[in-house]
Amino acid sequence: MKIAVLGAGAWGTALAVAAAPRHDVLLWARDVAQAQALQEERENQRYLRDIPLPPELKVTADHDTALAHGCDGLTVIATPTAGLREQLAALPDQRPVMWLCKGLEAGSGALGHEIARELRPGAPCGVLSGPSFAQEVARGQATALVAASSDEALATRTVDAFHAESLRIYTSSDVIGVEVGGAVKNVLAIATGLLEGLAAGGNTQAPGLNARAALITRGLAEMTRLGLALGARADTFMGLSGLGDLVLTATGDLSRNRRVGVLLACGQPLQQVVASLGHVAEGVLTAPVVLARARQLGVEMPITEAVVDVLRGVLTPAAAMAMLMSRSARAEGLSG
Repeated sequence: MKIAVLGAGAWGTALAVAAAPRHDVLLWARDVAQAQALQEERENQRYLRDIPLPPELKVTADHDTALAHGCDGLTVIATPTAGLREQLAALPDQRPVMWLCKGLEAGSGALGHEIARELRPGAPCGVLSGPSFAQEVARGQATALVAASSDEALATRTVDAFHAESLRIYTSSDVIGVEVGGAVKNVLAIATGLLEGLAAGGNTQAPGLNARAALITRGLAEMTRLGLALGARADTFMGLSGLGDLVLTATGDLSRNRRVGVLLACGQPLQQVVASLGHVAEGVLTAPVVLARARQLGVEMPITEAVVDVLRGVLTPAAAMAMLMSRSARAEGLSG
């Protein structure tokens, strides 16, 4: 199968690396210099250092060449959410397309499928998501993902493209649920990072592992509430793109969003934190958009609201966590 991966960041490169030994894969890099470096050095030194590119993997900076390559096979958009609209608009036909980004579009508040519906009504589309660090996928470490599309043939084609010995691909028809899970888990990972950063100073009264478990659990309830309000299925949030991705991103040492929270709680300003990452941390951009969308729908998301207040400098991390703990007692459930 011919596969075009549009975007040579960590995740796009990792999937291209995973698929290249079995398929004809072309990886598109926006920057000409980066594409040349990938070809010559056979390594993505900026985003995926120390992982060699398979000799079969081809790289280009020519967008038209990449689009033509995926015409009869599979086109995968691997840009951040901010670049999804541009890539969808550039597709010259009604070909099927999958994307990897996890977030809501700034300004419109739209999820990926909503952008696609606006730009390419009726064209098959979907999202590939789930608990996955790019480094582990590129190294061939065991990973499970979910390909979500209302088009069964496209979901099956995505399985054919990426399912392998160390990469298991499940399918789902709940695109909304998979996208909400992928977006909101990044915001919740910032919150768990805030907890860990507060505890880093050795203060025995700081929130610890008990608090982290509570935050992840109640965060899952927040995520589910928003998803249901948008039309998702509840069971999706107990799957790979919901609970699975949340646990990984909220606890894994490779999580950029978790690291944002840790560094903020340790006193670093947001601008410095973001600059130090070297990669996009989608949760920083997504948090205020998620909160705005939730408020439009009348959905209560107190953890997300606390994260937004910290990112905006309205609350300190300690004050945000204290505010969450001071909320009135209530019955446990999906309600706030």
